Amino acid sequence: MNTLKRDDGLAGKVAIISGAASGIGQALAVSYAKAGVKVVAGYYPGDPHDVEETVSAVREAGGECVAVAVDVRDGSQCDALAQAAIDTFGALDIAVAGAGILRQASLHDLSDEAWNDMLSVDLTGVMRVFRAASRVMTGPGAMVAISSIAGGVYGWDDHAHYAAAKSGLMGLVKSLAVELAPRSIRVNTLVPGLIETPQSLDPVNSLGPEGLAAAGKSIPAGRVGRAEEVARTVRFLTSDDATYVTGQQLIVDGGLTVRWPS
Repeated sequence: MNTLKRDDGLAGKVAIISGAASGIGQALAVSYAKAGVKVVAGYYPGDPHDVEETVSAVREAGGECVAVAVDVRDGSQCDALAQAAIDTFGALDIAVAGAGILRQASLHDLSDEAWNDMLSVDLTGVMRVFRAASRVMTGPGAMVAISSIAGGVYGWDDHAHYAAAKSGLMGLVKSLAVELAPRSIRVNTLVPGLIETPQSLDPVNSLGPEGLAAAGKSIPAGRVGRAEEVARTVRFLTSDDATYVTGQQLIVDGGLTVRWPS
């Protein structure tokens, strides 16, 4: 029996991913590899996670990957990340901004330095990655910013700076979607709900293992999400299956935000 092979247009494309050493970024790199996308994995040198694990996982999946150090607080380093795609693979078609930090601080204790650092990474850092990508993209392209249910949908006590940065991505993405549409570059936001990642498993700045497990019981799906599930959704947004989708925020949360409070 003949079967039709589905073509989502991703094979042969080149993507940069900031925050690719772990979590959603790592899962996305592997997901792209399976779709035939060549990956430039951006990682922060101070990250305790080894980006070589991402590179190895991509190659095991049959893909191509190079790792590039990048601090998204620095525009020149973001430019270098985008240029690495051109120098290594000859093009840049996709940019995913996933680098982020999460720090707990009450308003009373929140310093200007902590506020500015959070926004420099989680909001302005996304702009820097997209700006760098837009400078070298020559044809149709796609960009996705990784936001959060905290700020993207809900408020979160003791995390006002984080929520403000993640909320700000909505305005950034909508405006860039309009600005870059004439160049056939689509820009969207992915809003993950409660997803098991090294960040959410941090018991100091986030929920931690016990808190995450408890929170999963309140989700209609009956569990927290997996990084691979978010990655597949990002892959969709950057594929030819979403060529008429731009300026949107797509929530991936297992139904958490639509359940009637009990």
